[in-house]
Amino acid sequence: MSATVSTPEQRWVLALASTASFMIALDGTVVATALSTIRRDLGAPLETLQWTVSAYVLSFAVLLLTGAALGDRYGRRRMLVLGLGLFTAASAACALAPGIGALIAARAVQGAGAALVLPLAMTHLSAAFPPRQRGRALGLFSGLTGLATFSGPFVGGAVAQGLAWQWIFWINIPIGLLAMVLVRLRLDESTGPTVRFDTFGVALATGGALGLVWALVRGNDAGWSSTEVLSALGAGAALTVGFVRWELRTAAPMLPMRFFRNRTFAAANTSSFCLTASLYGTLFFLAQYLQTALGHGPLAAGLRLMTWTGILMLCAPVAGTLADRLGERPLLVTGMLLQAAGGAWLALAATPSLPYDRLIAPLLISGTGISMAMPSAQKAVVGAVAQTEIGQASGAFNMLRQLGAAFGIALCAAVFTTHGSYASAPAFTNGFSAAMWATAGLALAGALAGTAVRRAPTESPAAGKPPARREVGVGAERGAVGGGGAA
Repeated sequence: MSATVSTPEQRWVLALASTASFMIALDGTVVATALSTIRRDLGAPLETLQWTVSAYVLSFAVLLLTGAALGDRYGRRRMLVLGLGLFTAASAACALAPGIGALIAARAVQGAGAALVLPLAMTHLSAAFPPRQRGRALGLFSGLTGLATFSGPFVGGAVAQGLAWQWIFWINIPIGLLAMVLVRLRLDESTGPTVRFDTFGVALATGGALGLVWALVRGNDAGWSSTEVLSALGAGAALTVGFVRWELRTAAPMLPMRFFRNRTFAAANTSSFCLTASLYGTLFFLAQYLQTALGHGPLAAGLRLMTWTGILMLCAPVAGTLADRLGERPLLVTGMLLQAAGGAWLALAATPSLPYDRLIAPLLISGTGISMAMPSAQKAVVGAVAQTEIGQASGAFNMLRQLGAAFGIALCAAVFTTHGSYASAPAFTNGFSAAMWATAGLALAGALAGTAVRRAPTESPAAGKPPARREVGVGAERGAVGGGGAA
């Protein structure tokens, strides 16, 4: 098979994985511009309202490794359908929420469903395409995921202003139900390399991630030296160390620590962490800069962000194809450097009355850089492990991405409050400029880490590959490309 021709089975996997990821990514940011409408409708104070975003991020990040482990143990297709069902049901609960407490609880359940969906969608996709085709597939996947992430604030503002905020969640219902049916019909079942479920490892990983993400989410509000934040950081770090030690000892680890002895796996995950931190830090403050400093409304700000989102949608598939031909490292390092250049340009150009046309160039540069780096990092991570271990690798990759998002927002918020405030447009601009320098620094760190990535072999490595379980279903005889034995 050529490197560009795909089978109908592969196209179904790509379409369904991208649709699932689009839903998950969109709901991570779609609430942002609808918060003021939700606050008025439900009578919620601002500090409570923030948890409509934080509850989703927390449960999503904390349960990602668990979602991947459940798929490996009980069947990736079965758990993907369960995750879609949980996410869809929680979306209905969000739309029907009578008060802010019910909405926050439903958002937490949404995040749990997302933690099942995202790593398993990526696992199906990575297993369906061999290494020589994987970059292009991941480029398309990344383009749609990035489009959802960036367009979330615009969609949320448009829906809240034109309809009602509940429609942000109602729209998930038909899409989720259709996706569940098609996943059952079109995807093959597969399992991971072990038959045991690492219950104690799941508990340690969940507790460690919860402590770390809680501290990052609450740091700027509660204070980084507060008892709450320091206790969460300490507990998260201790449980994470305990998780690493347990995984080194147990016979059936949910995340083999030997993965991190692979230079490419460790470097690509580090680079992806920095990329996501830089991306979310930029998104969080750029959307506010357009409104708070430059005076645009939610819809106008969302439209102006489309310069960023559009280039990502166009360039990510092309970058993925180039990664197949040139290798991951050149695209990853160059992309991170372009993101750093875009962030530095924004920091230097920002004024309280900046014309929009002076933002176009840095937004295009930043969007191009993200488009190059995102699929390259994903391809490097899944190409660094055996085919049977892609589920575990994608779980770790996605958890570190979510931790990167929380870290990037927390770091940029801390830098912002040190140098600026919301008191006036000039004060906000000062803080925004400092925050953009922070995003540029994160991107530079990611570029440095990316230099350690080695080009993936033509096929996934077999060294250290544990015995695979027999597949369930008709795909068992078709091999790796169709989502069979090694998926």
